[in-house]
Amino acid sequence: MPPDPKPARDPGPSDRRLDRDTGRGLAHELVERLKARILAGEIQPGQKLPTESSLIQEFGVSRTVVREAVSRLQAAGLVETFQGRGSFVLALPASTAFSVEASQVRTHRDILDMIDFRIGIESEAAGLAAQRRTDLQLKAIERALVDLGRSGEQPSNAVEADFEFHFKIALAANNRFYSDLLASLGPMMIMLPRTRLEHVYTVSDATHFTRVTLEHENIYRTIAAQDAAAARAAMRLHLSNSRARLQAP
Repeated sequence: MPPDPKPARDPGPSDRRLDRDTGRGLAHELVERLKARILAGEIQPGQKLPTESSLIQEFGVSRTVVREAVSRLQAAGLVETFQGRGSFVLALPASTAFSVEASQVRTHRDILDMIDFRIGIESEAAGLAAQRRTDLQLKAIERALVDLGRSGEQPSNAVEADFEFHFKIALAANNRFYSDLLASLGPMMIMLPRTRLEHVYTVSDATHFTRVTLEHENIYRTIAAQDAAAARAAMRLHLSNSRARLQAP
């Protein structure tokens, strides 16, 4: 049972302004603002988060945005919510982040093993996202899909957009272990097959980008339809196709 809430520090006027032009959404910006306060110790473990009403008034956002932000903080393991009592900050866990250095993935076998690993993790994440995603999380996945479509075949843009699509799905699974894992891998999980291998392993077919984009669209549609089985299958098909393309002569 958490202790009685202590009054949080009253933020100054500059704290109250959210950046509305980042393209990442107000819920993301509010999460980052509250996370910064928690990590800085301004809201201590056991202390109650400000109420929905006070957050709405302080940051000038809707109740939907506030609830989405609190949901993300829960998924990140930073707060716990008790019905009728509010959300309380949890003690910060010791860092046990999983990571793979790009320098450790050096061979064609390493690349295929990475995709095998991703198939197991991301197929289930897609199924959970179909079951648990919010409307705001679905919009974030859609924005990432649009960005991917606009990136063309410019590797520097396409890699980031591709990773963001997969990462937004992991967030929509609303299980912090999926999003933490993909965050630890970062864009390198997308970039490696295109930039670290010999040219003979690089997919050069002019239709490659179109095929990959269509596979991403299929994943999005299944998540939008909240069809968990189809979402798992669509993600597995996409990653299996990626594996097959890397093995093609």
